[in-house]
Amino acid sequence: MSKKRLLALLLAVTCAFGTVACGGNKGGNTDDGKTDSGEKTEGEASGDETPLVVGSSNFSAKFSPFFADSAYDQEVQDLTQLSLLTTDREGSVIYKGIDGETHAYNGTDYTYYGPADIDVEEKSDGTVEYNIKLRDDLTFSDGEKLTIDDLIFSYYVRCDPTYDGSATLFSQPIKGMEEYRSGMSTLSQLIAEAGRDNKDFTNFSEDQQKLFWDAVDGGLTSFAQEIVDYCVENGYCEEGDVKGAAAAWNLGELPDGATATDLAELIGKNYDWNFAKMEAESAGSAISDLIPEDVYAFATTGVSTGDSAANISGFERIDDYSMKVTATQVDATLIYQLGVEIAPLHYYGSTDLYDYDKNSFGFPKGDLSSVRAKTSEPLGAGPYVFQKYENSVVNLVANESYFKGAPKTKYVNYREVNDTDKMNGVVTGTIDITDPSFSKDNAQAIADENGGDISGDVITTSTVDNLGYGYIGINSHRVCVNNEPGSDASKNLRKAFATIFSVYRDVAIDSYYGDAAEVINYPISNTSWAAPRPTDDGYAVAFSKDVNGNDIYTSGMSTDDKYAAAKAAALGYLQAAGYTVADGKVTAAPAGAKTEYEVMIPADGSGDHPAFMILTLAKEAFAELGINLVVTDLTNSSELWDGLDAHTVDMWCAAWGATVDPDMYQIYYSDTANGGKNPGGSNGYYQIEDSELDKLIMDARASLDQDYRKPIYKACLDKIVDWACEIPIYQRQNAIIFSTERVNMSTVTPDITTFYGWASEIENIELN
Repeated sequence: MSKKRLLALLLAVTCAFGTVACGGNKGGNTDDGKTDSGEKTEGEASGDETPLVVGSSNFSAKFSPFFADSAYDQEVQDLTQLSLLTTDREGSVIYKGIDGETHAYNGTDYTYYGPADIDVEEKSDGTVEYNIKLRDDLTFSDGEKLTIDDLIFSYYVRCDPTYDGSATLFSQPIKGMEEYRSGMSTLSQLIAEAGRDNKDFTNFSEDQQKLFWDAVDGGLTSFAQEIVDYCVENGYCEEGDVKGAAAAWNLGELPDGATATDLAELIGKNYDWNFAKMEAESAGSAISDLIPEDVYAFATTGVSTGDSAANISGFERIDDYSMKVTATQVDATLIYQLGVEIAPLHYYGSTDLYDYDKNSFGFPKGDLSSVRAKTSEPLGAGPYVFQKYENSVVNLVANESYFKGAPKTKYVNYREVNDTDKMNGVVTGTIDITDPSFSKDNAQAIADENGGDISGDVITTSTVDNLGYGYIGINSHRVCVNNEPGSDASKNLRKAFATIFSVYRDVAIDSYYGDAAEVINYPISNTSWAAPRPTDDGYAVAFSKDVNGNDIYTSGMSTDDKYAAAKAAALGYLQAAGYTVADGKVTAAPAGAKTEYEVMIPADGSGDHPAFMILTLAKEAFAELGINLVVTDLTNSSELWDGLDAHTVDMWCAAWGATVDPDMYQIYYSDTANGGKNPGGSNGYYQIEDSELDKLIMDARASLDQDYRKPIYKACLDKIVDWACEIPIYQRQNAIIFSTERVNMSTVTPDITTFYGWASEIENIELN
């Protein structure tokens, strides 16, 4: 129901099907099989007027490097921009982009180039210095030189107190960041905090105050009323029960007799009175359509309220092409946050307002209006230049000054198309490249077009692992013995469920996905460099040991024998958990445990979910053991998200999104330092509270060395498996399909991966 809950569980900030921005990789191929993208090639873009047509889902026209938020808007802005950071096919950072670094992948050496060298140095006092040096021959697509001032400007926009885009650079431990962002608030927040009866107009006028509260009582109250109406219509609360609607929509508590205006104010408080972010709670209308435009802008209008630093001391300009960023401590994720798109100061800001020595960085602090004005019309130093977006098509033309050489295909069109029409578009000739969902049915349809294979004379298919994975979760506080979630008995209880769920993974995933997904054994995406591999020491199949540590399965076992062995092992775990067992069946539960547990699965009431077969088979198996597993197939997934927030769900099926860095803090850290009250992370869903796991997570965060971090993450994963709160199920694949008839496949990026999409070398692609 609540958009933020849906995103928390099912989505991630992931690479879309062909973006350059997933690491900013832009490498070209040479005849020796190595990537060599550092030098401009001779000649210009092809004079052929035929465009490369890419089938895309719908755009929201936010193509700005600062404010693009949907995956498909991101794809467009990526092609117009140049990212500071370059990563390889496995997501590893390229620190020497100017001269290039050679990394092997699948037995082939690829050399990666980028716009900069980044040198990272950990100092004896615990601080970390990032020394950035740009190439001195870069230009934007309009011919203007790209210098370090453009990068500094790009950083300051993202760190402004009124910035509300998706980047979170301002949250990183950069020296002087807090001092710079203090002493300023937004106009909307100041008016709201002052209250309706305010008589002090030091920071805003009486007219502004009236306009604001009129908007709250009018449009914002209507926005809130739509939420109430939705909840009533769908049976989540009674007519007029605003308090119940607030709880059902996961917005917080309201008193009895609350009004829609009370709900409107609660929404405002939840989002620090940022109207753009409040839009996530829409039950129909957009706030921007309900309140005056000037009041909407109050949320992004900065007002100085006290002393603050004139600059971010951790950003230090060295010369026209180099700077230094100083962090107060090691944070392994900071390098990715620093890898921003380098936006042109002269276009998004004002050169008249840029004077580094006078602490002026291209715009008035607290006023990003000049940046926001260009949100739908991007300009940068990427391989293509934005022309227009109209009639559901984005038109791009080759950037003749692109530092790796002008793209071979002069025009690219991104065309909006429904997912169900994507494959047909490639077959009929209206689309050249697209990303249909790679279900078993679609895979078969592609194979049929080719006469048997998913790659052939009509369609060429490239599959990569999705940046995320599916799992079954168990709440440690609800599935435990004697109210002791971390005890051996409680872990044994959960391992009984995990053992049964695990044995049915192979048949269920093969039935749903076929070859488009694989079973995984650790709660981490296989796309991550930290994911254990079968050849690694200590690698084990998930939940394949019995309570005594012996292997449950032996080589040569039939499928039926495996199922029987899993049930026997599960019964052993139940007995070790304190259950009374007689004649191979549970007869009584220990204190705090039950003989009936529920598992929720959002399968639309029809069983349409990869894990549904697992639960169906597990229910039958547990019935034989004397345990009633109640499988609740939800037609409305909001019941799951709300239940997880309220800690009322025993078990559930969902999927995690992943990021390039495998940091585990958000999901598994118990926040024991704050009494275990962290509303997010592990305590939000699994409720794991393990001080040893917490320490491992923080130890891994405090280093930049992957060789050091990987074994720590393996130890973390072993701990998580031991808690048996998350059963890893599947890693699915995404597919990119090309028209073999129209796209010259020999010019397409080789060895496409999750982190290195087809557009990573778009400058080389030619049409037949």
